[in-house]
Order: sequence, then C-alpha cells, then structure tokens
Amino acid sequence: MTGSPRTQQSEMSTSLMDNLMGLLRIRVKRGVNLAVRDVRSSDPYVVIKMGRQKLKTRVIKKDVNPEWNEDLTLSITDPSLPIKLTVYDHDTFSKDDKMGDAEFDIRTYIEALKMNLAELPSGTIISKVQPGRNNCLAEESAVYWKEGKVVQDLCLRLRNVECGEVEIQLQWIDLPGSKGL
Repeated sequence: MTGSPRTQQSEMSTSLMDNLMGLLRIRVKRGVNLAVRDVRSSDPYVVIKMGRQKLKTRVIKKDVNPEWNEDLTLSITDPSLPIKLTVYDHDTFSKDDKMGDAEFDIRTYIEALKMNLAELPSGTIISKVQPGRNNCLAEESAVYWKEGKVVQDLCLRLRNVECGEVEIQLQWIDLPGSKGL
C-alpha cells in the first residue's frame, strides 16, 4: 500500500508547486485593424495557449478594433515554451472563423525579472526586443520598470491573415510556495 489518497494528493500538489516558477499576467489590451469575417465586421475574441493551458477573452460584437483590456493568467513552469495567441470571429450558427495568430517568447522578459532592479526609477527601460523574422512583433517591444514591477508591452502582427495586430502587456506575479525564478 502506497499511502492514503490524501497523502498522494498532497504529494501531487507539492510537485506542481515545485515546478511552478510563478504566474504571468497577460493583459490583452486591444486589436487593431482586424480582418472582416462577417458581412461588414467581425465579433473577435482572443485565445492564448501555452502547453496545455488555454485561456480566452470575451467576445466583442461587430468591432475590428476591439478594446478587451482583459487579464489572462498563465502558470509558468517552462519559460522556453512559446505562447500562442489566436484571434477568432465568433459565429452563432457555424464554426468560429480564425482571424490570424501570433507567437511570442517570454525569455527576454524572464531575464529582466531576474535582475535586481529595486532602485530603478519608474519608467526605466531594461531591455528592448526588435521585430524580426523570428518573432511576430509589429514594432520594437520594451521591457521596463514601472511602479516596482517589470512590465513588457508587445504589439503582435497577426500571421495567416490579411491584416491585424493585437496589443498585449506582460506582468509577473510571484507565488509564495512556488520555486520562483
């Protein structure tokens, strides 16, 4: 006999916390010039995936420039995994249409988090990521110190679609009991 179910349960939750580095809060701010998938507009929402985790925003009706300003939170165990963002058009009577996708990497952000930055004035830029062939950035992305936190703003150009960008912001949440960075 290997122990009571309660012991197995606590061992399982301990191992999850042992692997968990912390939480990444992704603020999905807005979409810009998204593709039209209905008659004159679209009803967009965003799905964010990392590994087995999948989160989504609310649907915004009839808007190709939606303002979500919604926070989605991922549990981070492996920061080398890419995060995939996909925009869909909600359809009532048929399968939702894809409106493009993008991937982004959080390794530069995680490196900035590991620095000792407590003395920096708010607004100081820590590092920058340039747009290029190996990322979906529409413009330069800055990692900066803001009110005691490391923040990164990203403007992602959607792939596999004729047009559209999504603006997001990353912020880290330390979890007591997790292995940390």
